[in-house]
Amino acid sequence: MASGTSGRPATIYDVAARAKLSIATVSRVLQGTGPVSEKARARVDQAAQELNYVPLRAARSLAVQRHEAHGLVLPDLAGPFYGDLLMGYERWAGEHGQSVVITVTHGHPDPRRSVRDLAGRVDGIVVHGNALDLPTIQDLRKTGAPLVLVAHPPMTGCDSVRSESAASAEQLTNRLLDHGHTNLLFVGDPASSYDVSERYAGFARAYAGRGLEPPEPERVPLTEEAGAEVGERVLRATNPPDGLVCANDELALAAMNSLSAQGIGVPDEIVVTGWDDVMAARYVSPGLTTVRQPMIELGRLAAQRLHERVTGKRTRARNDVLATQLVLRDSCGTVQPGDAAGTE
Repeated sequence: MASGTSGRPATIYDVAARAKLSIATVSRVLQGTGPVSEKARARVDQAAQELNYVPLRAARSLAVQRHEAHGLVLPDLAGPFYGDLLMGYERWAGEHGQSVVITVTHGHPDPRRSVRDLAGRVDGIVVHGNALDLPTIQDLRKTGAPLVLVAHPPMTGCDSVRSESAASAEQLTNRLLDHGHTNLLFVGDPASSYDVSERYAGFARAYAGRGLEPPEPERVPLTEEAGAEVGERVLRATNPPDGLVCANDELALAAMNSLSAQGIGVPDEIVVTGWDDVMAARYVSPGLTTVRQPMIELGRLAAQRLHERVTGKRTRARNDVLATQLVLRDSCGTVQPGDAAGTE
């Protein structure tokens, strides 16, 4: 828990003393009411962070009182991935009488303060991927609030739920290499998230297993716009790749569309693969080869794990890794009759 001068949970009085401001001023900053100078606001924010202060309404001393609410911190809501994750999460939470309070950090001017406020309104928090930086997650953990990390490396004292990535990426890349596609380009920035770093690690491992130097990734965000731009750049490249191994389906679908608009045939001239198996992957022509990630199950399991910690049903942290599945379709150009790797 956050601590004051005697090891007890920090109070607004401790924050005021640390910031050397009046209780009234600190209250206005924390509640977001009334005029306060930027200098005073900064001093209060710094004091609250140093003390790991959580507003009194979140105090756990009244153990029988709970908010019956989960906090869900996401980097964004754009794209099909988050829709499926939310569906799984809200479905499980609703069935067990829990409401869900969502905070989106992308573009937020002060994610740390937003999450600190969220901690005062919920019984526990789920953080997805890189929605928060590591110091903020560590500060959140110090408050004593139950914490579950999704698509994030395991962290001491926290539950984590993620999908397997590296082995499936290696399997996919090996299949393309086996069919003569040796000039592959990994599309996506490994530094952007743990999942993408694991997918690139599997891609690189497939190359290394053949004594080949893995090519550097095309470091782009996981967006439709970036995929379209990559498709356009392929035509201008002096040594164009013979395959795009995209870190998600949005990149892959946009790249396929861009290549098609330029008259480049998929898979005859270049193969394209994705990751996630969103609905559109099944209906485009050619169908998109991808890796099916259990997105709804990720959300459902995260909600369950948080509820277990909030209710005290379980006190030890656990790390869950869900299986993924290679789904072969025509965009990889390697589908043969009798293939058993999830062909559709």
